[in-house]
Amino acid sequence: MRIVVLGGGTAGWMAANLFAAAWPHAKVSVIESPEIGIIGVGEGSTPQLKAFFDRLGLAERDWMPRANATYKTGIAFHGWSERPGCESYFHPFPSDLDVHTNDAFFTHCAARRGGVDFDAHPDRFYLPARLAAEARGPHPAEDFPFEVSYGYHFDAYLVGAVLRDHAVARGVTHLPLKVTEVRVSAEGQVAALVTEDGQAIEADLFVDSSGFRSVIAQEALGVKFLPFADNLFNDSAVVMPTPRAGQRLAPQTRATALSAGWCWAIPLTNRTGNGYVYSSRYLDAKAAEAELRAHLGLGPDDPPARHLKMKVGRVEKSWTANCLTVGLAQGFIEPLEATALHIVQATVEGFIAAYEAGGFTPKHRDDFNARINARYEGIRDYIVCHYRVNRRADTPYWRDNAANQALSDTLRRVLHIWYSGGDLVAEVDRLGIGGYYSAVSWHCLLAGYGVFPERIEPRGQGFDLARIDHMLGKSARHFAPHHEQLAALQG
Repeated sequence: MRIVVLGGGTAGWMAANLFAAAWPHAKVSVIESPEIGIIGVGEGSTPQLKAFFDRLGLAERDWMPRANATYKTGIAFHGWSERPGCESYFHPFPSDLDVHTNDAFFTHCAARRGGVDFDAHPDRFYLPARLAAEARGPHPAEDFPFEVSYGYHFDAYLVGAVLRDHAVARGVTHLPLKVTEVRVSAEGQVAALVTEDGQAIEADLFVDSSGFRSVIAQEALGVKFLPFADNLFNDSAVVMPTPRAGQRLAPQTRATALSAGWCWAIPLTNRTGNGYVYSSRYLDAKAAEAELRAHLGLGPDDPPARHLKMKVGRVEKSWTANCLTVGLAQGFIEPLEATALHIVQATVEGFIAAYEAGGFTPKHRDDFNARINARYEGIRDYIVCHYRVNRRADTPYWRDNAANQALSDTLRRVLHIWYSGGDLVAEVDRLGIGGYYSAVSWHCLLAGYGVFPERIEPRGQGFDLARIDHMLGKSARHFAPHHEQLAALQG
């Protein structure tokens, strides 16, 4: 089988590696124009990326130093709520230790939702929040029996180069060419990609990883794009790096709310990546850059800024004819929860499973498309919730987000259960959305913002939080500092 991936970057080379690993006898090629740079908006991941590298047989010491990568135990949100005590919270990746604290957190949330004065701030209950606060890495000492899930921060361009080198070493062909035409047969199948030098490159399967332009799927095959602008307002970003300058290397992404969006701070070993994701309906590019510079304490010119436009939404079908669409060509949900590479991985792995199960035919194409669309919508709901339940009122942007009624039935149901004091754990399970974000994630988001009744009764009898503090504090001491764990990769 001949597989041609149009477009390199992290998404294209991820796809090529997954196909080469699953089908070692296939002929996989990647066409990558030398004229097109990599956007590199996302420099963080979810824990699923570790499983991806494990599947490829790439150890952390083999790729992390090359990509200036650091560990990530979760995301610290700052300024999304003005409610006292909830000005910030940490969204943790799961750990094996959670089984000992989940019941306490859920019970305290239920009591607080009922108006009882229990401490229900998520940071108090989860080990990853403690590790981030103390700048400890995610690898425990040998004598500690619990594991912590974690993701990574990295230079997206360098990760793409790592994946390219790995793929080429395993037989994937790299074609540094520019495609000028997509030939489509009378039956609606992609027949060939024509390059600038006149080559017509044929294949059995084409993978569109050509970025927001979506040269094969949207331009040539006419696949419909569904925008998310009705409830995800952000469509622009301004990015700039700053030196790390000896700052403490906490294993976390920092997401800080600003006047018309939010700013990320992503720690790499050599610098900090910064970007302001905002809505151009509320702020122009010049004002956004000025606000980001002021937030970072920078002057008007140094370092230079890059301005990006984001096409937020998804294609109606990720698999059309003999074309699979991935990466920005497939869709983009703003980078708040760093889900872009996770969706690439889920798409390619899901396609491989569906194609094999159907005897290498389109038999399961509709089911596959439905599953991928459900994943997009599940992630969308969770991110929309960040804006819908925000506890700010200082700018029109935040007020309009809080008043937005363009919510899915699923998100409406989640919020109804939360506000009415129902069993959110059971509802997440009933709705079938736990595979996108677990009940822990929903509780952390809503409790972290302080989405509770204003009136509260005197404190009742809850879990012994001092005991939880003691357990998490002792557990954290089994994890070496983050910078030491990174230094060990250099050996």
